[in-house]
Amino acid sequence: MVTNDQQVETMPSKTTLTVRLNPALSDYVSANVGEHGNYENVSEYVRDLIRRDKAQSEQDAFERLKAELRLAFEQPEDSYQTLTASEVIQRNQTSK
Repeated sequence: MVTNDQQVETMPSKTTLTVRLNPALSDYVSANVGEHGNYENVSEYVRDLIRRDKAQSEQDAFERLKAELRLAFEQPEDSYQTLTASEVIQRNQTSK
């Protein structure tokens, strides 16, 4: 249920892209589209590539976060300092 003070997210409008490909890339796309390819049309192929790129970016960010957390947890207990929420917010604002 949505109350009057909540914003409703709407689907973004469709975006049309024009992409110029050199002959080698065009041939590669053609080989992956149509009767003998994995995709019915170029749009389907491009959407899949974008989804996979997005998923990879999210996975990379998650791996970076895990590495940072691993390093933090490897530190000796006495190296930690107690901070209030305000101090954390202030520290993050000044580090940008």
